[in-house]
Amino acid sequence: MKPVRLRDFIEDREGCIYAVSDYDNSDRVGCILRYVPEPDGERVSPSGRRYRKCEFAESFIWIREHKPQYLDVVHRVPYSDVARIYKPEEEIGSVAARNARVQRLLSHFTLPAGTFGCTGSLLCGLDNTASDIDMVVYGDAWFSAQRQLRRLVGARVIPAMSEGMWRKVYEKRVPEISFDAFILHEQRKWNRGEFEGTYFDLLYTRAYGNLDAVPPGRGEVLGRTAIEAMVTDASLSFDNPAVYAVDHDEIGRVLSFTHTYSGQALAGEVIEARGVVEQHGDERWLIVGTTREAKGEYIISRTLLEGSG
Repeated sequence: MKPVRLRDFIEDREGCIYAVSDYDNSDRVGCILRYVPEPDGERVSPSGRRYRKCEFAESFIWIREHKPQYLDVVHRVPYSDVARIYKPEEEIGSVAARNARVQRLLSHFTLPAGTFGCTGSLLCGLDNTASDIDMVVYGDAWFSAQRQLRRLVGARVIPAMSEGMWRKVYEKRVPEISFDAFILHEQRKWNRGEFEGTYFDLLYTRAYGNLDAVPPGRGEVLGRTAIEAMVTDASLSFDNPAVYAVDHDEIGRVLSFTHTYSGQALAGEVIEARGVVEQHGDERWLIVGTTREAKGEYIISRTLLEGSG
């Protein structure tokens, strides 16, 4: 059996559905509750079962009340309680068959079979007409998809994101940086777009052969700080967490657990980052996104901002 990895979904024996949110799934699956079976729920599965969608804070309240044994930094579901695993790369055929818009979007990309899929509500068949398209691409194929999206927008096959959609993304993310700085960083990432009036993401996930690229676990919290440092390796900057190796006297890596700051800087650029310092073995890491909205925490590319001025 293939390992459970980030952006898979799982279903427990009671029918609750969780989004896998971690690469460290060796003992129990690290995930977040997303859908709870309810007779009057607004979402309906292909089998006709009704579900209610749980937002982030609400999911922890529900788990604390109904399944406290799962409580951790994320929800930790033992494999003995897992009834089904949904894998985007395996389910993409059935997702595209159910959703013509997804099929049309995918038709514009050329990617090897098994390197892409859809996650989120589309993966488990609980999407509705307002659902975004969460397209996930694995390993090096993601960078090919990124280049293709840039070409497709340049050729006007896929439209450029409207200012209204950018505003919607900004207001949803509530970042600690201005709208102008946000747009300056975002427009060069080519990891999101708008297709037939629907928002879509290009989400990076590690290939199966690279799941252990970053040692798992939390470190000892040493306090908060802000740094300026040059990025020496940004190859995992679109991952979750986004990882930036930096040249700094005290900090070895900057990690972001919020999608807002993925792909925020390129290798060779100087970043400014504020977050929480953790000790990991012989290294200290700066963690950005220690809360859901990452209040007081951010990453910006000083090189990009100063170059635009």
